[in-house]
Amino acid sequence: MPHDPRSDVTASPLGRRVEMPVTPDARVLFPLERAAARREIGIDPQAPSFVGADIWNAYELSWLDARGKPRVALAELRVPADSPRLIESKSLKLYLNGYAQSHFDDTTLLRAAIARDLADATGAPVGVSVIETDAFAMQAIAELPGISLDEQGIDIDDYGPPQPDYLRADASAPPVEETLATRLFRSHCPVTGLPDWAAVQIRYAGAPIDRAGLLRYLVSWRGHSGFHETCVESIFTHIVARCAPKALRVYARFTRRGGLDINPWRATPGHDASPSNVRTARQ
Repeated sequence: MPHDPRSDVTASPLGRRVEMPVTPDARVLFPLERAAARREIGIDPQAPSFVGADIWNAYELSWLDARGKPRVALAELRVPADSPRLIESKSLKLYLNGYAQSHFDDTTLLRAAIARDLADATGAPVGVSVIETDAFAMQAIAELPGISLDEQGIDIDDYGPPQPDYLRADASAPPVEETLATRLFRSHCPVTGLPDWAAVQIRYAGAPIDRAGLLRYLVSWRGHSGFHETCVESIFTHIVARCAPKALRVYARFTRRGGLDINPWRATPGHDASPSNVRTARQ
């Protein structure tokens, strides 16, 4: 069934009491057009300057086997950044929980059903992996690699709105290739107002970026309201505009909410190696 993409997230299930589906029902998925949010932050929806994906981890996937016994698994979903639409998170939770009373004796069929419905909702192929219980012990926890920005002895008193003016690079210095990371990022859900916490990794090549300014900039998101994907796209766009790196990747791992975490990454085309999907300690 074709989905009706929306632009007004206040009409979504987020922040409202809703009935839990008792069978998988793709109609509960609430797709949102990416174009509107991108126009608001100065990105041409027809020609964004980045590639990437939104990596979702679902921790509450369950179904019934042929004999009616419940099974549980993790799911990894990869929504490409060039998909016309993203999915509002609570609607995805409702959709996935619709499988809890459905019979599947073959996880290949389960995976295919989820992939089909998400592709219809987003307008692009969505990668779906189902991680079953025999692989749970192999799931790793690690922090984002990189030089930590957080141990700098600097004063910070600006918590929003985001201030790109803090970003600067020393064009007179020899170019570098480095990876920087912070655990101090916070923004807010634009619908519920609840805080969204994340670790953010900046990987770039070019003139060295001032680390104190970069941390002040990332902390200045602390009071901002925005979806995870849009925050990452804004950070990417601001760094490109202010620091002119030859290559850049911005990767954020947001903490779990409602059994889901969302981990968007955006990169310069041609420098788009996908980051590993390893949860951090806070996830």
